[in-house]
Amino acid sequence: MRGAPDRTVAGVSRIKPLSARRSAIVSVLDVGSTKITCLIARLRPSESEALRHRSHAIEVLGFGTTRSRGVKSGFVVDLDEAEVAMRLAVDQAERMAEMTVGSVIVNLSCGRLRSEVFSAGVAVRGPTVTNGDVQRVLAAGGAHSVREGRMVVHSVPIGYALEGQHGIADPCGMVGEALGIDMHVVTADESPLRNLELAINRCHLEVETVVATPYASGLSTLVEDEAELGVACIDLGGGTTTLSVFCSGQFVHADAVPIGGNHITLDIARGLSTGLADAERLKAKFGSALPSASDDKDILTIPPVGEDERDHPNTVPRSALTRIVRPRVEETLEMARDMLLQSGFAEQVGRRVVLTGGASQLTGVAETARRILGRNVRLGRPLGIAGMPDSAKGPAFSAAVGLVIYPQVAKIEQFEARQPGWGAMTGTDGYLARMGRWLWDSF
Repeated sequence: MRGAPDRTVAGVSRIKPLSARRSAIVSVLDVGSTKITCLIARLRPSESEALRHRSHAIEVLGFGTTRSRGVKSGFVVDLDEAEVAMRLAVDQAERMAEMTVGSVIVNLSCGRLRSEVFSAGVAVRGPTVTNGDVQRVLAAGGAHSVREGRMVVHSVPIGYALEGQHGIADPCGMVGEALGIDMHVVTADESPLRNLELAINRCHLEVETVVATPYASGLSTLVEDEAELGVACIDLGGGTTTLSVFCSGQFVHADAVPIGGNHITLDIARGLSTGLADAERLKAKFGSALPSASDDKDILTIPPVGEDERDHPNTVPRSALTRIVRPRVEETLEMARDMLLQSGFAEQVGRRVVLTGGASQLTGVAETARRILGRNVRLGRPLGIAGMPDSAKGPAFSAAVGLVIYPQVAKIEQFEARQPGWGAMTGTDGYLARMGRWLWDSF
């Protein structure tokens, strides 16, 4: 989707929000530690409100995925390798869609994601709250300084207050003298974000905007009631495990730790003295976080490292594999539990947790999560998208689908004080300001 990016000093570039009356083409790039996925989709206006924040129906036109290279725990560690992998994924999607991509929306799971909530307030300039007042309080909420070396990834209003009365969804037209706001701000280290952008630029692509992976995963897997009542979405990726929390329909917290399914693969490779590719196959086919009665009877063939024909494959009982997988899964889920407890939203989440991401498909993970988290757990898959290949409809592609959904909610993002316009200068919502917004929303 080609928009009108606006790069700020402390934030990533922004995209033009979708018009509720026009179709758009959106291109996204999910850069993970296990795979890199490119989606090209058409978003058509839809009157259905079955899914949260969905003003458009999504139809996939192009899909491409390849094994990730040059990326570790979300960080770009080799520009050349990362560029090659990105080019392959984008080329596949372009061929399928029969169109060329010029810019992409990309996800971010590294860089020490951090959530903070800021509050701000302004005096209402007229008898009722106007859009100009809302813009001023948004600017005040987003004006908090960011430490050097950090960048704002998201700045989302999570609630307004009028005369101290909180929980107001839209204050425009209401009577009051003091307007307040609570802002959820997600920041990340600047260096890894810039390196990710550099790798994409080397593919002759522009970055339209960056979306935190936990936010994207939540957008694609949660239903309206979950987000309204309070829910935690845990994305078990290849190199990172991310957490997002939604309360009262709003995105209120994000966090991440650099551990994921790839660490299980490494443990298997080391513990059973086999290659990484064979370790990944063993994990996917026989790996489990729960022991079973037949584990000691099932015998697995373990190919040795190297290609010497004189080396005979080793054999081990399946229980040996389970003893390697289980501790790492438990450790990862314990870290997710700690992230949730430290967020301050554990009570609001209640007993609702959604697991997603490629590593969530490992046998026994959901049961282990219920035990460690002490909550109800369901497996989250991408919802409300047509045209995805059958192999890409599982939890491993939740973040990629969430990136396609994101432009539908981008209009609520705020970062910094906007440049004064005609409406702001007069303190009123004048004709020129309204006309400018109509042109922006319509075209």
